[in-house]
Amino acid sequence: MPRRRPDMSSDQPGAPADSCPPEHPAAAVEVARVVEQAHRESWSTVLASVVRLTRDLDLAEDCTQDAFVQALRTWPDGIPANPGGWLSTVARRVALDRLRRETTLRRKLPLLVEESGAEEEQPTDLLRLVFTCCHPALARDSQVALTLRLICGLTTREVAAVLLVSEPTAAARITRAKKKIAAAGIPYRIPADQELAARLDAVLTVVHLAYTAGHVAAGTELTRTDLTGRAVQLARMLVRLMPREPEPQALLGPVADD
Repeated sequence: MPRRRPDMSSDQPGAPADSCPPEHPAAAVEVARVVEQAHRESWSTVLASVVRLTRDLDLAEDCTQDAFVQALRTWPDGIPANPGGWLSTVARRVALDRLRRETTLRRKLPLLVEESGAEEEQPTDLLRLVFTCCHPALARDSQVALTLRLICGLTTREVAAVLLVSEPTAAARITRAKKKIAAAGIPYRIPADQELAARLDAVLTVVHLAYTAGHVAAGTELTRTDLTGRAVQLARMLVRLMPREPEPQALLGPVADD
């Protein structure tokens, strides 16, 4: 089963009520709110930066989740000025510790990434990750499910709801996609210019689905601005990457006007 983001409900392990001192209930509520907001805004960027380091999707998800759990435990002592930056730093430290301890990970077939001595910008990491998730070696339904999970930060249940399938079916699609990426050594990179057009349709499908999911949110939220905002962000990235392609421009028009 794919890893899932830390559950923010109070009756689950790692929840704010279990992580904050009981004598400071107001602090617990504020930490829970900030962590939830950070998850919505920064999950994919934190995950993408860790994938670049580990070249392993499952390991990156574990480390990213651990960073959010650490936030729930330590932020009652003081919420950082830059929550997203804090989470990225902690997630990468966790990943480095695991890579050092578990030398067998270095013998696994990794995601292939071009080495660079300089830090990449977050948009580059996100584009690399979305194009990896939408690689043509993966079935289309797996491409969409994996991208909604990793890029949009949806839980498996939420992915199932967007795709109108059962939760076990969504989980199976995500798991198959991760295994295929590892077994086939699918590279973690933005495609070459001559490959971009052929890879674009799947990415645009995911952007559209993410935007749609933001407007059919369940529960008390009529709109999930984290999903609609992520869709707009991805559309803008694609326009900058492929300024002469009409499809990203056409998609960006309606979503940006919302």
